[in-house]
Amino acid sequence: MSLQYILELLGTYTFAISGVLAVKGKSEDWFGASFTAFVTAIGGGTLRDLFLGSYPLVWVEDITFVYIVLLGIATASIFSGVLQKLRRTLSLFDTLGIALFTVGGVEKALSFDVRWEIAAIMGMFSAVFGGVIRDTLINETPVLFRREIYASACLAGGLVYVLLNYLEVPRDYNFILSASFIVSLRILAIKLHINFPKL
Repeated sequence: MSLQYILELLGTYTFAISGVLAVKGKSEDWFGASFTAFVTAIGGGTLRDLFLGSYPLVWVEDITFVYIVLLGIATASIFSGVLQKLRRTLSLFDTLGIALFTVGGVEKALSFDVRWEIAAIMGMFSAVFGGVIRDTLINETPVLFRREIYASACLAGGLVYVLLNYLEVPRDYNFILSASFIVSLRILAIKLHINFPKL
């Protein structure tokens, strides 16, 4: 089992949890919460695969991803109180999800021999699109459209991955370093209240 595969599963798991937690307090409909968790978890990867022409879609080809989403939903339902506290601490699950999906998305794009700029963009799309769908479904302004360092952190992390790949840093180390960079950048921006200036 490759590190990339493990990271994609972890990203799917954390995004599924964030999807359920986002609905908490807005609705007690568990089917709706589960649907939100599912599209949050697979939305970004689906968009990436469609753009790259990668068929069948990863979650259609590998049923493990569906089971991982169900595990995330179960985790969020059983440990809801604890997770809500963690969620308020630096948007934990969103941060982990975007980091894991970015590096996985960049790696998959590179395997299709696209240009490095496109690979970094594909990583960003993989990371943020599920969250955009989630926020739209729960009638909130998607975080992508706020002033937070969010999609830009993913793009920066994607570029770091491409650079380290060019420098022939071992693949597993690259995954860890690039994901850690995204998490650190996002946490630093939240801690220091760093935002983009208003348009």
